[in-house]
Amino acid sequence: MIKKILYMLRDLAVVALLVLTYATRAHAQSAWPEAYGGVMLQGFYWDSYDATRWTNLEKQAEELGQYFDLVWLPQSANCGGLSMGYDDLYWFTNYNSSFGTRDELTSLIKTFKNNGISTIADVVINHRKNVSNWVDFPAETYNGVTYQLQSTDICANDDAGATKEWAEANGYSLSSNNDTGEGWDGMRDLDHKSDNVQTNVKAYLSMLLNDLGYAGFRYDMVKGYSASFTALYNAYARPTFSVGEYWDGNRSTVENWINGTKSDGVIQSAAFDFPFRYTVRDAVNNGNWSNLANGGVVTDEGFNRYAVTFVENHDTEYRSATSQQDPIRKDTLAANAFMLAMPGTPCVFLKHWIDCKRDIKTMINARKLAGITNTSTSAKYTSASNYYGQRTNGTRADLLAIVGTGARDYTPTARWIEVASGYHYRYFISKNAETAWIDLPSGTYQNEQQATLTAISQSTDVKLVYTTDGTEPTANSTQVASGTTINIPLGTTTLKAALLNSDGTLGDVITRQYVVESFQPYTITVYVNTDQVGWSSVNFWTWGGDGTHAPANTSWPGDKMSSSVSIAGKNWFSKSYTINATDDYVNFVFSTNSGSPQTVDINNISQDTYFEITTTTDDQAHHYVNDVTSTYTAIRHLEMQNASDANASAAIYDLQGRLVAQPNDLSRLPKGIYIKGGKKIVVK
Repeated sequence: MIKKILYMLRDLAVVALLVLTYATRAHAQSAWPEAYGGVMLQGFYWDSYDATRWTNLEKQAEELGQYFDLVWLPQSANCGGLSMGYDDLYWFTNYNSSFGTRDELTSLIKTFKNNGISTIADVVINHRKNVSNWVDFPAETYNGVTYQLQSTDICANDDAGATKEWAEANGYSLSSNNDTGEGWDGMRDLDHKSDNVQTNVKAYLSMLLNDLGYAGFRYDMVKGYSASFTALYNAYARPTFSVGEYWDGNRSTVENWINGTKSDGVIQSAAFDFPFRYTVRDAVNNGNWSNLANGGVVTDEGFNRYAVTFVENHDTEYRSATSQQDPIRKDTLAANAFMLAMPGTPCVFLKHWIDCKRDIKTMINARKLAGITNTSTSAKYTSASNYYGQRTNGTRADLLAIVGTGARDYTPTARWIEVASGYHYRYFISKNAETAWIDLPSGTYQNEQQATLTAISQSTDVKLVYTTDGTEPTANSTQVASGTTINIPLGTTTLKAALLNSDGTLGDVITRQYVVESFQPYTITVYVNTDQVGWSSVNFWTWGGDGTHAPANTSWPGDKMSSSVSIAGKNWFSKSYTINATDDYVNFVFSTNSGSPQTVDINNISQDTYFEITTTTDDQAHHYVNDVTSTYTAIRHLEMQNASDANASAAIYDLQGRLVAQPNDLSRLPKGIYIKGGKKIVVK
């Protein structure tokens, strides 16, 4: 009997081991979860060094976690200078980047995880930057092993043969293998057939997942090497998420790359849906909304699981008048509304999120209410040259998006109820959802708001109940009809609502949380002193915040300021700006002449500020500045005080405005800077 029990335990252990092995194997083969309902945020744009600082993003984790399941970060290691990360230099040892320190990065990833967000690493392995010449790479020790790429890890035909010519002239050898994909002359193309390259990449990917805490990868420029290597690396590293940047507008070509990532017959990576992006761009920019029917990978039910849709990214966005790229030039709201109503995994661009946060929040709420996933079925509902309608079947209800300049011209059938609308878009949910809806999404707002409660139900006499103190609604809570608007006052409010059925039972409770702050726009003035560098004029180049702070002269170097004001015996160039929200700010670069020399970037200014430009520069010869606001704010305060009180003109004050001595009584004062008669004096 005992032996029989032991055999049974042994058999159970074997079964458990097989189940565990299968689960591990299945995870290793997972390119992108099936029936996944997540939404992704591209957490950067070009030169978003301020907006994408790790500390800045971490502050937003709670808000982002209510809407996004994935956040894609820029390449996060040090690149040897100010960089968006596509000239990658270090892989293992130096993560003090243009966006913050390694500790700030790991704190961000951990905080994101605690708020339900998985973080996607930007992986640049097609090419790599060198340390000091054409072919040398950094040696980095990780977990006791030193990793270093060699000159022989560079493709033989790199840079159209120029690298090989230089290498042979300087005593180096390259790989004997040509590139397995498209070449790029900006840096050294890596030979992924090389065992050493594969060893380095595998260790690098494992480090990103296991040490830094990333959940998956966005592979940059996967056209540069065979898709089989993405399969190889993912089968080894086992990321939960993988998406490749296969930049091509042809759906079949992108799908061929996805198929090319198979390992043991299973697809190993999703791809960004460039065909979808180009369909949306052309329909919007050309004003023919019926062309949205052209679709993309996401409209192929055999591949929509692997389609990461987007309408703009850091490479397509409008950057400046001299770097216009290939942007959507109008109707970004409608473009996002169409994307967020489709299957696939939508990726929202950070600039669109910043500019259109309330609308995009509402779209995501509707998408998740309907239960749309990456494998949902979807089809054209209606179309005309000035509007297009797409119906997508969710796990709970259907979502109908009408987008275009004529969106208001179309009225759907009675099975739909409108839940959201905005500039050239409308959202409808099928009435079989049987739920309450609150149109105002959770978040922080300025001044009092209003929220409208809607009953999404097939019943015509259904009521709604709600609470505003965070308690769960009951049949005895405040009862209102569908369409009722509720005031959201200053302070913190937790609004909960539910359908009240005719039999007295309640439907699912929907919750919104609001922080409403009192705010009035105000004006700030930024002062710049150039005594140390001898500039006779200052150009103000400005950006950031709510997008309204661009210089009047939109071409570099911005607005030229030639006149100055005298404060405490110094001349200051100045310019004023309006701060429009609690999270608004202005970023600056100061320069002279036609833009050179210039200062480093100065970020997040939202109050009167005084800067002195110093003679000290960074490795790009950009001047550092000293923030002397505390000193000169006190001086200005005392100047105004003294102007209104002639008898106090000879009294002596410290920089905090405190009276410290009477006229001519300097002997008892310690060394320092003081104010006398509205002017700065120095006691030595």
